[in-house]
Amino acid sequence: MQPTDIANPAYFHKVVDCQWACPAHTPVPEYIRLIAQGRYSDAYMVNWVSNVFPGILGRTCDRPCEPACRRGRVEEANAATPEPVAICRLKRVAADHKDDVRDRMPIPLAPDVRRKGKRIACIGAGPASLTVARDLAPLGYQVTVFDGEAKAGGFIRTQIPRFRLPESVIDEETGYVLSLGVEFRSGRRIDSMQALLAEGYDAVFVGCGAPRGRDLELPGRAEAKEHIHIGIDWLASVSFGHVERIGKRVIVLGGGNTAMDCCRSARRLGGEDVKVIVRSGFEEMKASPWEKEDAMHEGIPIINFHVPKAFVHEGGRLTGMTFEVVKAVRDEKGRRQLVPTGEPEAFFACDEVLIAVGQENAFPWIERSSGIVFDEWGLPELDKQTFQSTLKHVFFGGDAAFGPKNIITAVAHGHEAAVSIDRFLHGEDVRQRPAPHVNLMSQKMGIHEWSYDNAVSGDARFKVPWAKAEKALASIRVEVELGFDAATAFKEAERCLNCDVQTVFTDGSCIECDACMDICPMDSITFIANGEEAHLRQRLKAPAQNATQDLYVSGPLKTGRVMVKDEDVCLHCGLCAERCPTGAWDMQKYLFMNTYAGPGARDQQLGARRAEAQA
Repeated sequence: MQPTDIANPAYFHKVVDCQWACPAHTPVPEYIRLIAQGRYSDAYMVNWVSNVFPGILGRTCDRPCEPACRRGRVEEANAATPEPVAICRLKRVAADHKDDVRDRMPIPLAPDVRRKGKRIACIGAGPASLTVARDLAPLGYQVTVFDGEAKAGGFIRTQIPRFRLPESVIDEETGYVLSLGVEFRSGRRIDSMQALLAEGYDAVFVGCGAPRGRDLELPGRAEAKEHIHIGIDWLASVSFGHVERIGKRVIVLGGGNTAMDCCRSARRLGGEDVKVIVRSGFEEMKASPWEKEDAMHEGIPIINFHVPKAFVHEGGRLTGMTFEVVKAVRDEKGRRQLVPTGEPEAFFACDEVLIAVGQENAFPWIERSSGIVFDEWGLPELDKQTFQSTLKHVFFGGDAAFGPKNIITAVAHGHEAAVSIDRFLHGEDVRQRPAPHVNLMSQKMGIHEWSYDNAVSGDARFKVPWAKAEKALASIRVEVELGFDAATAFKEAERCLNCDVQTVFTDGSCIECDACMDICPMDSITFIANGEEAHLRQRLKAPAQNATQDLYVSGPLKTGRVMVKDEDVCLHCGLCAERCPTGAWDMQKYLFMNTYAGPGARDQQLGARRAEAQA
């Protein structure tokens, strides 16, 4: 193997598993350390720069960071139920415990200065559009956000129940964006792209989400339509107070997070017998594991491998549904199929049905003559890196771009689209993407002292307290999760392994005493003859089985051997650096920050950076 190029920004970024997995690349260990220090406002602002909605995401994020968390991997050998750090819930701690942060926000430009800037229209007031507005308004652009509803937030406001996300949190965090000088035109739904383009905007961003829920056209659907509801529409009606109760017997069809929100909402609106029925297996459901757990915790059963066949009714009054019982089998090529078991059709009685089997994009308001080309699935043809459409000054993001995802992905789209818009309006190539800001800085304070707490906590993951069931189920607006208090937040934060504090090796200083190899608690360091990666992985002191995690390989040492470190299970404890008699090992904090829209993302700055790197 060749020596590892640690100057490549992507190398150590990948080692920070949580940040690498986050679509917005939030510097997770950085803000967790700040929480452990009680610096909640600082932690909040670190989050706000990258993910824009810390309080919202601290309650509702799909948590792609947590399955990637190193803590879960290193606990596998010594914990009954290995679990990652509660990254998402610690984000909420920063939001819940912070001081007033309004004086830390960018200062809005004076109205007369803004009027001189180029005009940008954002369609929809969801997370993608608000991120674009947050990034571009402080740069002097006139940003106007259009939405058909009275308040900003998009699907954050209309689809997520208040028992998961209080409205006050949405108001606060959308308010931070709108207070940057963004013009919000509420109650104006855009029904013609050509009409909007005729208003002369210099750029348009489409962040209207995937507003249409899929239906099921089964026998009895038309006759019993008064008792059958599309899940996302029903949730919106609940959010706005148009629906305040539901029948006692409720079936929810679908296995995603929307289905979980539907069933838990129905339970609070009078549903006594609420059940979720899915066609796939329980493990294959798209809902996040914790969403399924929360539903079952509230007494809602999930029945799998049942394919809906018909709505049963009597004179238009829904009485139940029939299902075909199936099982999963794989053919000779390993492809999975659902096949009937041969059992009789199952019947479940119900008064109402909520259909939550997926969402799809709907762009009837974008005329096909506008110059925006759509593919066979009805999605706009976009450059996947720049989010630019075939009409060069129109950009898409969030669910409107590539179909339904989640809030944090929409935020990431918004940041990238903002860079593209800014470069486009400066006459620069939008495909030229800015490199991130990266830095390595030693954390050495003394011979055996580091500027970070490198002790590895033995604590298991702490549970977030819940409101009492009788109180939580009595109202649709009582928040279920109560969040960590400061003491528990500190203990949970201490479980973080500080993966951004990297073990940096200087091969010229190594005397090959093997002291670091002997002291490493995870046996992740080996001094060995070089070879092909697959063979080398098997010859290490502890074989490196996880090929998705890199090996850190040094240059040739004096004996001809190389140092090989398996990045997979390193604790970043610093014992190797403390033990090394020559200082060949050092613990260096790797700071990775995205480059956002603005001067730093334009050609002049990029050219200066390239020249500096070459020098």
